[in-house]
Amino acid sequence: MSLFSFNFAAMDLEKLFSKLGITALNAMQEEAYDTIAHTGKDVVLLSSTGSGKTLAYLLPLVELLDAADPSVQALVITPGRELALQSSKVMDTMSTGLRSMACYGGRATMDEHRVIRQKLPQVIFGTPGRLNDHLDKSNISADHIRFLVIDEFDKCLEMGFHDEMSRLLAKLPALQRRFLLSATDAEQIPHFVQLTKAVRLDFLVPEEQVSERVTLYEVRSESKDKLEALDCLLRQLGGGQSIVFLNYRDSVDRVDDFLRHRGYATSAFHGGMEQKAREDALYKFSNGSANVFVSTDLASRGLDIPDIQHIIHYHLPQGEDGYVHRVGRTARWDKTGKSYFLLGPEETMPEFVEGEVVNYPLSKDERPVPVPPMSTLYIGKGKKDKISKGDIVGFLCKKAEIGSGDIGRIDVNDRYTYVAVSRAKVRHVLRLVQGEKIKGVRTVIEPVK
Repeated sequence: MSLFSFNFAAMDLEKLFSKLGITALNAMQEEAYDTIAHTGKDVVLLSSTGSGKTLAYLLPLVELLDAADPSVQALVITPGRELALQSSKVMDTMSTGLRSMACYGGRATMDEHRVIRQKLPQVIFGTPGRLNDHLDKSNISADHIRFLVIDEFDKCLEMGFHDEMSRLLAKLPALQRRFLLSATDAEQIPHFVQLTKAVRLDFLVPEEQVSERVTLYEVRSESKDKLEALDCLLRQLGGGQSIVFLNYRDSVDRVDDFLRHRGYATSAFHGGMEQKAREDALYKFSNGSANVFVSTDLASRGLDIPDIQHIIHYHLPQGEDGYVHRVGRTARWDKTGKSYFLLGPEETMPEFVEGEVVNYPLSKDERPVPVPPMSTLYIGKGKKDKISKGDIVGFLCKKAEIGSGDIGRIDVNDRYTYVAVSRAKVRHVLRLVQGEKIKGVRTVIEPVK
């Protein structure tokens, strides 16, 4: 299918693809677009992790919505808040003129209700419990919700959301179409989903456990405590974005503390952290301010960061499914990646790992800690304060005396802004902007640690 057959009145496809770091849609995305946009049927889309399912359903969905109708017209159910946030950001990146927001637990429902009233989103991404809460309180009207997407529906069921999703769908009387997405094939679609003559698009490759673009390595640690071996490995890799997977929250904190004391720019991530801390960690890693992401398997699904080069299993995966989803964080789209199994003296490679595993010897040479080029600043003003990306760039260039080349990704939220600046100049920037005003208003400007 040629790109010229797509009909996006409100969207510049070439500009969108450039923002997403791609040149064209893959075969799965093209078929998903054609089926969702043109058949009028329910759709079950099965495709591997990292293949671009979010874009596959959002591209046709935005064409099906009525931009002139301010009502909520589509709900997207996700198993976790991170996927809800990232999917909403993808839609914002598309710049379609349609409004969206993410709803999830860990913050006050009334705060989200206030945003719903102000923003009038036409698409809401959210976790099942929080969406039920808003519908029960009439914060969201179901009268115009015609489309439902259940992203990672297999994961939603694994996490025990069966009853919550059943109650949720019972509250959507105007629902016309349902789109289910998954990276694994569910044995049975729950009856409450009420699929009608669904089209099944199966792009799973049964014989391929992980992408052929991923190279597997075995790394030996001389001691049971693998911290020194991890340090050596990261120095030897010399940079790039790495995720270090562990099986326990306290282990994440321990490894993260160790690496920070060694001089690494890290982000720690697990379910026991406050939501704001998790968002900060994810943002620093996605904008390149942190190059080592230390996490439980919470990060093995729902993170859509395209340029992760290294997956390091500090703790071995607890099963084949967990392994597949961990490794699915790398080699996304058409890129390549590497997966390292850090093994202690008494550990062996898991039997479920298929394919050739290459020995990766650790060097005894002392090498410098790889440091990312950017650092993240928090600015305590956002969209509600009439602050734009252009205002941030102008302020930093004028007041901090840096060039636009020293400024990276900028995300302007409702009440605050994150901006990536050159790590080499961050102290210089902080010194010069203290007490300065943005558009006539003083605000907090501080590093995100």
